[in-house]
Amino acid sequence: MFAGKKILIGVSGSIAAYKIVHLVRLLVKAKAEVQVIMTPAAKEFVTPLTLATLSKKEVLTDLATGNTWANHVALGRWADLLLIAPLSCNTLAKMANGHCDNLLLSVYLSATCPVMVSPAMDEDMWQHPATKKNINTLKAFGHIVLAPHHGELASGLIGEGRMEEPEQIIRQIEAFFAGQSSDLSGKKVLITAGPTHEAIDPVRFIGNHSSGKMGYALAIECRRRGAAVTLVLGPAPGIRKQDLAGITVINVVAAEEMYQACREQFATTDIAIMAAAVADYRPDQASNTKIKKQEGGLELQLVKTKDILASLGAIKSEKQLLVGFALETNNEESNALEKLQKKNADFIVLNSLSDGAAFGADTNKITIYSKAGEKFSFDTKSKDEIARDIIDTILQNNANQTI
Repeated sequence: MFAGKKILIGVSGSIAAYKIVHLVRLLVKAKAEVQVIMTPAAKEFVTPLTLATLSKKEVLTDLATGNTWANHVALGRWADLLLIAPLSCNTLAKMANGHCDNLLLSVYLSATCPVMVSPAMDEDMWQHPATKKNINTLKAFGHIVLAPHHGELASGLIGEGRMEEPEQIIRQIEAFFAGQSSDLSGKKVLITAGPTHEAIDPVRFIGNHSSGKMGYALAIECRRRGAAVTLVLGPAPGIRKQDLAGITVINVVAAEEMYQACREQFATTDIAIMAAAVADYRPDQASNTKIKKQEGGLELQLVKTKDILASLGAIKSEKQLLVGFALETNNEESNALEKLQKKNADFIVLNSLSDGAAFGADTNKITIYSKAGEKFSFDTKSKDEIARDIIDTILQNNANQTI
């Protein structure tokens, strides 16, 4: 993905500059050509020598050194992408208002390539109206803004303003380069992820241990391939919304809400992937007040929830692909094949708890079955890799060649 790509990294004055050391290493390892530019303030946080050693290029900090001029115009035309990270509050303000008092800003104002920024600052600065105005200005310029996330800040406070981690920045750059050339360009993909919570009373629910990571990885992969992605997301607190930039997220809690959202979206969907762990049963009646502990047991009358996969299978057209998931503990293959047939799905992805699958894990092991009778088995991999395997398989082996 990065081989031969020319990436210009602008580093401004922020303690988060230490993360750029790892980012440069990752990009160079992926065979990208990296040129680093630093503001004078950035040199107080990380040395040019460190970044020059990792990038294998002299780090540029001044418009001119001796008799040598750093050609800011050529730099802005050389790059496939200008990434400014960390983007300090000061550099942000200068960019939004066209100031030009250092080499990085000169390159920025001359750049003809796309621009991506990753802000880093304390929470109060990030929330200030002036900062919000400047961020909106950069967005209006067409720049890609990687929103900072919640975490420990240099001030010692906990809040928003922490710069994106290098691994996530890599994923965002990868998604950018995938661009319009991807095999899902122009397609609409509907994905469900996470558990559902079925209320017993205002503080208790029936649920499961699903983390939503598999559906999240699928949404990121489909976005990377150019699809317009809608993610119907159950209560999965580990999924950060800022990682889902460019994806339409519909947050739901209960199975009924997920059912309604999927029904509303399905008519205009090309591919639907039902990866959520939807509760099969819900309490017949949920109490409006907290149920108090009392002598004896508590009996709950449970009723079936609506079967989302089956309901979509019943209305699916020949031009749509429907993919279901089956989590099994016994008779795995026969149960998965039965689900494939009964739900009128095109593919079923089998996760077996007895064969390495686990809720909340970062890895998965799957087998995919198609309605044409094909079986595709995969070794244990990261969920990002599994997501690629799933999308590759359904695109290469679907009966509907219009997708």
